[in-house]
Amino acid sequence: MIEAAATANTMKVIDAQVHLWRANTPDRPWPADRAEGAHGPSLEAEQMLAMMNEAGVARAVIVPPSWEGDRNDCALDAAARFPDRFAIMGRLAIEDLSSRERIADWKNQAGMLGMRFTFHGAQHKQWLADGTADWLWSQAQEHGVPLMVNVPGSVRVMDRVAEQHPGLRLTIDHLACAANKKDEEAHSEIEDLIRLARHPHVSVKASAVARYTAESYPYPNTQLKLRRIFDAYGPQRFFWGSDISRLPCTYRQAITLFTQELNWLSPQDQEWVMGRALCEWLDWVY
Repeated sequence: MIEAAATANTMKVIDAQVHLWRANTPDRPWPADRAEGAHGPSLEAEQMLAMMNEAGVARAVIVPPSWEGDRNDCALDAAARFPDRFAIMGRLAIEDLSSRERIADWKNQAGMLGMRFTFHGAQHKQWLADGTADWLWSQAQEHGVPLMVNVPGSVRVMDRVAEQHPGLRLTIDHLACAANKKDEEAHSEIEDLIRLARHPHVSVKASAVARYTAESYPYPNTQLKLRRIFDAYGPQRFFWGSDISRLPCTYRQAITLFTQELNWLSPQDQEWVMGRALCEWLDWVY
């Protein structure tokens, strides 16, 4: 009990995914074809910090949202003003050939830890299939840039990518859950995700968990899925994240699901899952 209490008192809760974004204005318009997916009119650093402080979240990784386009200015501003609270997994336009020239110096941007890509839409899924995204894997591996990828429906594609690029640090977002699905339909690729764990350079982000279930807190059937995935990846490759701007639960519930309800997580496991593992994976000082 003493050991457990000590861990609880020293554990840092670090969120593996939050979105920050600015309003859609004539001076800074969102792409017309992406605006429909927005989580709200705006959410900026000060608002997020207030939410984090209330919930007991020490730090967070900003993932710039797709509805703003492939831009990182809001995230870079937040990380510059609050470097002890925020870091970034930034966006890049894969289809733009000039993007290749930016990889080598990517992590020289203040607060930038790596990149995050979404492949859940039809066009972006096609980029995985037709070779548009192929250059990214080798370039990111060569320059030591970790990647987070949202790839519902394409976990087997990422298995091939992992096989071909053993030096590439990959994180699979949202437990590979299918967009806008619930429970068994959402977790239709769980067996492929578990198989992917055989690659030691692949990790998984347990983010937006409540979004993918019709259950009420504490989501008992979802807990069973979390256990299977955790057992496959282990505490050092399994990262808690909220994606709080689109959750049907409170920030505190997103945390206590892992810190109070998953009784199979030891105090040491909790410390890894709730922040230490993410920091070590991304070379972010814990």
